[in-house]
Amino acid sequence: MIQTKKGHLNLGDGQLYYETAGKGMPLVLSHAAFLDSRMFDAVWEPLAKHFCVIRYDMRGFGQSSPVTGPICRRDDLNQLLDHLEITEAHLVGCSNGGQISLDLALEQPHRFKSLTLVGSTPSGFELHGEPPRYLLEMFDAMQKGDINHSNELQIRIWLDGETREPEQVDLMLRRKALEMNRIPVSQSTFFIADTQPINPLNPPAITQLESINSPTLVIAGALDHPEVLRAADEMVRRVPNAKKSIIASTGHVPSYEQPDAFVKLLLDFLGSL
Repeated sequence: MIQTKKGHLNLGDGQLYYETAGKGMPLVLSHAAFLDSRMFDAVWEPLAKHFCVIRYDMRGFGQSSPVTGPICRRDDLNQLLDHLEITEAHLVGCSNGGQISLDLALEQPHRFKSLTLVGSTPSGFELHGEPPRYLLEMFDAMQKGDINHSNELQIRIWLDGETREPEQVDLMLRRKALEMNRIPVSQSTFFIADTQPINPLNPPAITQLESINSPTLVIAGALDHPEVLRAADEMVRRVPNAKKSIIASTGHVPSYEQPDAFVKLLLDFLGSL
C-alpha cells in the first residue's frame, strides 16, 4: 500500500484539503465540479506507482472549507502548487477541473509538462442547441432549497447523461457521486462562488488554443453531451499536436466510470513524452 500524506492549505479566507502520494514528477488531479477528490480513488494508487500524485478538494467541496463569496479557482490551484513547492508538473483535470487546469497552463505555460483534459470545455466555449435535460428543473430545485431533488437531478445530468437512465449506471458509483455532490449542493457552492468568479482568464482559453505548447491529451466519454464532444473536437483541431481518446460506454466523467481504461490511456500518453 502506497502511503498518502494529507494536509490543509490556509488561503486566508478558507482552506484547501489536499493529499499527496508516490515519488517522481508531480501529477496534479483536479476533480469535476459535482464530485470531489474521491472521484480519483480508483486511479490513485496505480498513478502513485509512477508519479508524485496530488489531489485536492476545491473550496466548497469535500473536506475543504465552504465558500463565502466569489473566488478564482485557478488561483487556488496555483497557491497549492506554490505551497507544495512544485515548479513543474503534469496537469490532469476533469470537467471544470480541466477548464481550470487549461486556464492555469495558459497563464504559466513553462510550468507544466503536459495537459490531460477529461470531459472538459475551454473557458469561453459557447454551448449551442438545447440545454441538458433536467437542467432547468435542477436550477429550480436549487433555488427552492430542495437539496435531495437538486442533488439527484445533477447526477442525472452529469453522471447518467443524455442517453442513460439511472438504472443503467453502476449503482455503487452513482451512490458515491450522490454523496460527493450533496456537499456543494447543500452549501450552495455554485451560486456563491462560481456564477460570477473573480478574475476570469482574459482573453478566455477558447481564443488561445493555438498557443498551448504543452503536449495535450483530450479524453471524452462516448455518451457525453454532444456539446462536450464538440468542444473536444475543437481542442484537438486547434491545440498543436493534441491527441484525442474516446472511452466507450461512459458519460461525462470516464475516468470515474472506467478507471482502468483511463489509467492506461494516461500512462501511455505520459510515457510517450
